[in-house]
Amino acid sequence: MTQRAVIYGGSLYELAVEENRAAQILEELTEVFKLFRENPDYLTLLLEPSIKKDKRLELIEEAFGSSCDRYLVNFLKLLCERGLLREFEGCRETFIKRYNRDNNISEALVTSAVALTEQQLAALREKLEKNTGRKIDIKTKVDASVLAGLKVEIDGKQYDGTVSTRLESIHRKLSETII
Repeated sequence: MTQRAVIYGGSLYELAVEENRAAQILEELTEVFKLFRENPDYLTLLLEPSIKKDKRLELIEEAFGSSCDRYLVNFLKLLCERGLLREFEGCRETFIKRYNRDNNISEALVTSAVALTEQQLAALREKLEKNTGRKIDIKTKVDASVLAGLKVEIDGKQYDGTVSTRLESIHRKLSETII
């Protein structure tokens, strides 16, 4: 993440808090991010220098003007005017980090061999919230190589209860054993 993203994303966050719109803008930032991910050609179009700046700003207004908070629309236009739309993802990450910090939320990345059910996720969230004393936002990842069990990364710590790690540990111990 660049320094520009930190500055711009932080400024948007401060404005959103001041106007009591942080939760709404966070939700809309996520939707805009998804749209940019799903339609990379649109982002390329907004970055195209051969298209006049006024036309690019008009495209942003047409796409987001009626569906997003005015502050977010103006933020997108500001990034476009300054040729910084490539920084949008970093701005969003900065916004999320500041929002989570101020709202006592931790993000947890949970890796499992198969997709977890809603019931399993709810039970895991409850346990993590009890252990950390924070609200937990769970992101999931499916990786068949873990075989079974869970790997949880939260607040810079990793908890690994996967079968693959246990097997690796047993293999290492057996390799170290001298017969």
